Amino acid sequence: MQPIITIKDVSKTYKSGLQALKPINLEIMKGEIFALLGPNGAGKTTLINIVCGIVNKSSGSVIVDGEDHAAAYKSVRRKVGLVPQELHTDAFERVIDTVSFSRGLFGYPANPAYLEKVLKDLSLWEKRNEKIMALSGGMKRRVMIAKALSHEPRILFLDEPTAGVDVELRRDMWEMVRGLRESGVTIILTTHYIEEAEEMADRVGVINKGELILVEEKKTLMRKLGKKQLTLELQTPLEKTPEGLNGFNVELCGNGYQLVYSFDAQAADTGIPALLRRLNELHIDFKDLHTEQSSLEDIFVSLVHAK
Repeated sequence: MQPIITIKDVSKTYKSGLQALKPINLEIMKGEIFALLGPNGAGKTTLINIVCGIVNKSSGSVIVDGEDHAAAYKSVRRKVGLVPQELHTDAFERVIDTVSFSRGLFGYPANPAYLEKVLKDLSLWEKRNEKIMALSGGMKRRVMIAKALSHEPRILFLDEPTAGVDVELRRDMWEMVRGLRESGVTIILTTHYIEEAEEMADRVGVINKGELILVEEKKTLMRKLGKKQLTLELQTPLEKTPEGLNGFNVELCGNGYQLVYSFDAQAADTGIPALLRRLNELHIDFKDLHTEQSSLEDIFVSLVHAK
């Protein structure tokens, strides 16, 4: 798979001396959904804005679809769509007019059929003649997405696109994202809803304090850093973990009614049979047991806290 975006040694230091980004090296592959995760102030939006040409980098280079961003800015910008966090729309314009105008800004001829499809996909077609000021916050967010798609970009950046919007929009938007990826559009998203990244992304990057600390395929990341837990619901509560279980990675929880055993699900020997035998030897009875896998959010939190 070929990279459609190559970010090499890109950094950003503001005049105040604040280093928003340490040198970043990253390749985004054509046709993938890449999730960029990080806490507030980590540098996610700064990195996106540099690639989109909104913020000037302090050093490094950005290659988009084979073209140097600095040398071919206009050509590169035509290939990129951006849905920013903030709502920037002309409140007095009609929906159809602002979306049409956005397409024209990039030098594309009118294409009413395409814009109709975009607006219908975002449940905006019936609102096309309404002024933006009359729309709800969720509908205004939909207009921002429509504007970003108006010029048929090959790369779409979604910066916290579902923050503060309704469940229906989130569902519609992710369905649309899947369709865009199937048509060959590359999607880069930042989100606070980590379950969305877990469901949608092919790869995950974690950024913290301006540093890209990890880039990994989502499945590989969860296999390498995720863990499974076996929870045993005890018949009788324990005051403390028995010494006979010292060799096992167990924790007493639930007011003494639960023993939680953490293990590597990929290991040849999970240790579960030995644990169950030991519990029998110690006459510790349990009435139920269940296992659960670490989520992407668990992994994200552990990575950020480790830095």
